[in-house]
Parts: sequence; structure tokens; C-alpha cells
Amino acid sequence: MKVEDFARLAAAVEAEVRRVIVGQQALVRDVLACLFAQGHVLIEGVPGLGKTVLLRSLSEALDLEFTRIQCTPDLMPADVVGTTVLGDQAERSFQPGPVFTQLLLADEVNRATPKTQSALLEAMAERRVTVGGVTRDLPDPFFVMATQNPIEMEGTYPLPEAQLDRFLAKVLVPLPHADDLVEILARTTGVAEARPNRVAGAEDLRAAAALIREVPMASHVTRHVVDLVGATHPGTVLAPEPISRYVRHGASPRGAQSLVLLAKAYALLDGRLQVSVSDVRAAAAPCLRHRLVLGYEALASDVGADQLVAALLEAVKVPSPPVRGAV
Repeated sequence: MKVEDFARLAAAVEAEVRRVIVGQQALVRDVLACLFAQGHVLIEGVPGLGKTVLLRSLSEALDLEFTRIQCTPDLMPADVVGTTVLGDQAERSFQPGPVFTQLLLADEVNRATPKTQSALLEAMAERRVTVGGVTRDLPDPFFVMATQNPIEMEGTYPLPEAQLDRFLAKVLVPLPHADDLVEILARTTGVAEARPNRVAGAEDLRAAAALIREVPMASHVTRHVVDLVGATHPGTVLAPEPISRYVRHGASPRGAQSLVLLAKAYALLDGRLQVSVSDVRAAAAPCLRHRLVLGYEALASDVGADQLVAALLEAVKVPSPPVRGAV
């Protein structure tokens, strides 16, 4: 796949999604970037903002096998990964769970108990599951797109840090503007209902993911990724005062990998075959906001992860490209 092919693919998929989704430009862009980078994405917003509709529309535009899990407190791990059942003649057979799909929507994932949430860890990290001592590969491609309600809402459980780290990005869904809400009502309360058309397939996604990994990144841009991730750890040289005060643990090396992949996807979405510092800084909030483990003082002071990422970006110096010919 060439850069031009990637641009056409992204434009075609976004156009079909726009037949259903009104506004939310940043949300659609971030979810598409994660999808093309073959990364899982966590989408947070209050109920009723169209998170589930967005993911279903993507599955239709990309012709992906789509399965939806409605997470509830009584959902069990076997309801996700599957189970071994005993047949009529004492023969054991495997009954696959909904995780055996290409696009898995874990709807309201933080309403499931931590034990059930953890059932997704192996699937998200290694794209395979182990049930009854037997390991089985998941389809290729395999994406988990989870939605969650804000943690302060009733009936929610916090996601374990290990599971949060498996998501390439966490994107937020804002409330629609008034004009967008007028259009939403016109589209959803009438007789006709728009549906996306298939414009791509799994092979196109695999080609896009391969192209993203080929996008070059200059050494000073890579160093900026390392500096940003290093500054998320309290007590380090680059860590700003708010990080050292409010954060208990910073981002892992997987967070740095996510920053690189999302920045590369952003560059291609803009038609560039070169990652810039601005791409990295634009990817900082989606890639780092769910990887900062906040302390009790942050909760008591009502300091959120996005405020800390903003402080991080302000404190970490933007690097200058190396001078050609310099020794």
C-alpha cells in the first residue's frame, strides 16, 4: 500500500461513518488511527452519545466480523472467552465465546467485575486465549473497542492498570454542539435510517497497518517520545512538579510504543510519510491519559489525567532537529 492508497482508504471509511455519525471529528479520527495501527481503543463518555453506533458503523464500512458484549456485573469470564463443554458421549468440545471475532465491542466494559475484565488481558496483548489448558489464536485482524462510562457514575468498576495499558489509546466523547444535535435528531427520528456501505476489508486493514510501521521517524522525534514517557514518572529529572506530586506511577514502554504508532497514523492521515514532533504531542493525551496512575492527593484536589498531560507537554522541551553536517 502507498500513501495515496492509505489516504483514499481513510477518506472512504470516514465518509461512510459520516453517513451515520454527526460531528465528533476528533473522535472519528482517533478511532480510525487506532484501527489502522491495529491497536485497541477505549472510548469514554456518558451514555447516549453514539459510541456503540460509531463502532458498529466502522465494522460495516470495513466488512469486519462484529460481536458485541454487553458488560454487566453478572458477566463471567467464560461468557467472554468461551468454555469447554461435555457432550453426550463424555466427549469434550470447545464452545468459543464472543471474543473469537474481528471487531469486539465491549460495551460499558467498566460495569463488568474486575475478574471478567481481566479475561480480556491475554486476548488484547497476544491475540489469543487459553481455555482448559489449550491456547487458540484469534482472527486476524482482531480489535477490541471498549466503551466505558465515567467512573463516578453508578455501578462502575475501575479497570485494572494492566488492562488499561493494553489499550493503545483512550479517547473521550464530548457532548454534541447544538447544531450537531439538530442534525442528529433529523437523522434518527425520521423514517429513513442511514447505513454505511462496505468500502474496504480485512486485507486493506492489514496493508494499512504494515504501511504505518514503515513510516520513518527522525532520531530527535524518537527522543521526544522517550522524554515524554520518562517525564511521566514522579521523581525523575524531567518530571514536572504536578507529575511528582499527583502521580504514583507513569507510563510503561508500551505507552511509548503507542505514542509512536499513533503519531505515525496521524502523519499518514495528514498525507505525510514523516512523523513530526507535533504528531507526537497530539498523540500524548490519547496515549498517556489512561496510563497515569494517580495518587489520593490528585483525587482530593480534583486533578485529572488530562491536566497532568498538559503540564507534561508544557514542561518537556520541544526538541530541535539536528543540524545537517554537525559533528
